[in-house]
Amino acid sequence: MILTGESVSRADFEQRTGWVIKPEGACKGDICVPLPPSDELDSGMLSERLGMPLVRDDAHGLAALGPETLTGRALTTAVAPEVVLPDLEGNPFALSSLHGQKVLLVAWASW
Repeated sequence: MILTGESVSRADFEQRTGWVIKPEGACKGDICVPLPPSDELDSGMLSERLGMPLVRDDAHGLAALGPETLTGRALTTAVAPEVVLPDLEGNPFALSSLHGQKVLLVAWASW
């Protein structure tokens, strides 16, 4: 999630991450992590308590708060989301059409 300040509202954090804010803290599934009572959540505190990587670009006033790693793994599942992209002929190709096969996804960016 991209942030334009040091904090994020509880409602925005819930909507953008899937965590649910309850009286006992931030909860996802069976895991609940205590949070201080406040309408705004500090990005550094979220990074520390939820195991979310935080990268700051102070020159532009931006920060990126990554997905949680409470399990110690970068990926929480090996299930890929549904992706439909055009093939070389321009026809739609669904990643799910390869279900049950081993698939290597390669991503490239010019930067």
